[in-house]
Amino acid sequence: MSSTVRATVVQASSIFYDTPATLDKAERLLKEAAALGSQLVVFPDSFIGGYPRGYNFADQSPRGKESFRKYHASAINVPGPEVDRLASMAAKYKVYLVTGAIERDGYTLHCTVLFFDPEGNYLGKHRKLMPTYLERLVWGFGDCSTTPVYDTPYGKLGSVICWENKMPLLRTAMYGKGIEIYCAPTADSGDTWVATMRHIAMEGGCYVLSPIQFCRRKDYPPPPEYLYSPTEEDVTPDSIVWAGGSVIISPHGEILAGPNYEGEGLFTADLDVRGEIPKAKFQFDVVGHYSRADVLSLTVNNRPSLPVTFTSSPSKIKDNEEMDECKDI
Repeated sequence: MSSTVRATVVQASSIFYDTPATLDKAERLLKEAAALGSQLVVFPDSFIGGYPRGYNFADQSPRGKESFRKYHASAINVPGPEVDRLASMAAKYKVYLVTGAIERDGYTLHCTVLFFDPEGNYLGKHRKLMPTYLERLVWGFGDCSTTPVYDTPYGKLGSVICWENKMPLLRTAMYGKGIEIYCAPTADSGDTWVATMRHIAMEGGCYVLSPIQFCRRKDYPPPPEYLYSPTEEDVTPDSIVWAGGSVIISPHGEILAGPNYEGEGLFTADLDVRGEIPKAKFQFDVVGHYSRADVLSLTVNNRPSLPVTFTSSPSKIKDNEEMDECKDI
């Protein structure tokens, strides 16, 4: 394992309803991060596809349905051409790339994090287990079949999204997988978020990287195409609607970079996994010497939760067999 890794969290806005332009912006920011010597770059929650901040999730009118159609069209298939482009960016700039994205699975959307290595390989994804509050009206639920932790030369890398970080059992599952570089992209720029990240860093004895978007009203389409709620009259084009607060935390709970609430930017720190994590675990190892498995333990169902399961592959069913089955129904 390499001694240190230079990591950057990106604080920037998506270009809403314009995924190709957002990918162009991602490449510009990735180039800047690589110029800083970064070997790991983490983008915010929902960066590809966009977070529908201010959107009236409960609007079932024709206008609301058209807004969802546009949002669905801005999401990406995984795998797909946008994933291929992100992989090529990771290879071009020789970085581990972690980014939030809105994943399109048929007609269901998922808040997802994608992982890429410096050779341009797509490693996999994490789907948010529990969308928060009104997000549940527009995003589907993930499961623990997509809670990966990847071995890298710099440490074990994984991600938990936004308020999933408040789920103690999910955090424990990630600690059980040995996570050392804990990526926590979020839509929460509130004043308690940094405290949450510092707690997780100390609880898990891991580095925590939390990138957050910084957006003004003008980063979203203008009315009437996109109506910002509660009322459009409450904001001006320059109003800050997502205040950032991106941060990097050490395993001891120390703030290494950020938080920043002033605008877009890159925030960078050197992570010494091999040097600092053993020191943090010396006093408190939540799933090691400080656990009591005889009293408290966790069982994780990591099988995919599928609504429909077929007992045989459809490709192996002959056309006449399908006809016979239809006649029997």
